[in-house]
Amino acid sequence: MAPDQPPLAQALLAQLGEAEVAELKEEVRALARERRAVILAHNYQVPEVQDVADYVGDSLGLSRRAAAAADAEVIVFCGVHFMAETASILCPSKRVLIPDLEAGCSLADSIDAPQLRSWKEEYPGAVVVMYVNTSAEVKAETDYCCTSSNAVEVVRHIYATHGEHTQILFGPDMWLGAYVERELGRAMHVWDGECHVHAGIRPTDIEATRAAHPGADFLIHPECGCTTSVMEYVAAGDVDTDGVHMLSTGGMLAYASEAEASQGAGGGAGAGGGAGAGAREAVVATETGMLYPLQMAAPDVRFIAANPEAICPFMKMITLPKLRDSLREDRFEVRVPEEIARRARVPIDRMVAIG
Repeated sequence: MAPDQPPLAQALLAQLGEAEVAELKEEVRALARERRAVILAHNYQVPEVQDVADYVGDSLGLSRRAAAAADAEVIVFCGVHFMAETASILCPSKRVLIPDLEAGCSLADSIDAPQLRSWKEEYPGAVVVMYVNTSAEVKAETDYCCTSSNAVEVVRHIYATHGEHTQILFGPDMWLGAYVERELGRAMHVWDGECHVHAGIRPTDIEATRAAHPGADFLIHPECGCTTSVMEYVAAGDVDTDGVHMLSTGGMLAYASEAEASQGAGGGAGAGGGAGAGAREAVVATETGMLYPLQMAAPDVRFIAANPEAICPFMKMITLPKLRDSLREDRFEVRVPEEIARRARVPIDRMVAIG
């Protein structure tokens, strides 16, 4: 069963027509070959951009793929600005382009380097862990970066190598920080920042979708404001642990692949595990762009947005015509100053090494 065209794909088709969209895709691929460019796209990008990308993934996967892009002369990053900065840090000899310079991030904007330096002064000797959703200047003041897929492992590694009583400054996402604290049973100092899209997915959204889809699995991104309430439902026995999965976007794709491979016959593995037995519906609590790669990976599972309004306008700023123009006109370059890049690479390398 082929997945239905999502609304964003339908919008482009209505604007340009199917033949023009197909022609644009071919033009983008030809330009990429000509420029010896690799196109990297985040899971939240519009479907037609995902379709032409050489690799689609989450922040950690994209960082690894950028670092491994040995044969490419150009990296075109279809995501938001901090992601293109990370690619520039990891690949200083390559030209890194982003099709729209205005593609920012509300979470990255919630902390800047002077604020982080002031916070560090309050807790001398503390280890700083910053979500990869931060500027290069903030990363340069950081000890370890992390993503939603490895935040728990990064913090566990710090306690194991720096000592059980190490103070940790974790930022900027307070919901991800709270999730890590719950998983490890330890308190950190957590910055009061949030992704406005994920924070907008509230407990009432989960309650409504539970009522409408009582047999569905729940795939919940740790940045969501609803994570605390869902974990309370699990603890109270109101939600079967086999159906609740706290997952990064990369983890969600792994769930979809397992669901498709098992054709719904495999057993569940709890809050972080695989697809539930016989699950034919899954409610997804993250940015709605994620539904497209999930549906492509598992066409026989119906993926439902916990909140259909959870759309990041920054992620949707990069379009197929802008991607074409970026390749054709060599715009817009993102380059991190050498000294900032040198310091920022240390926490990024640690993040990638921990996995």
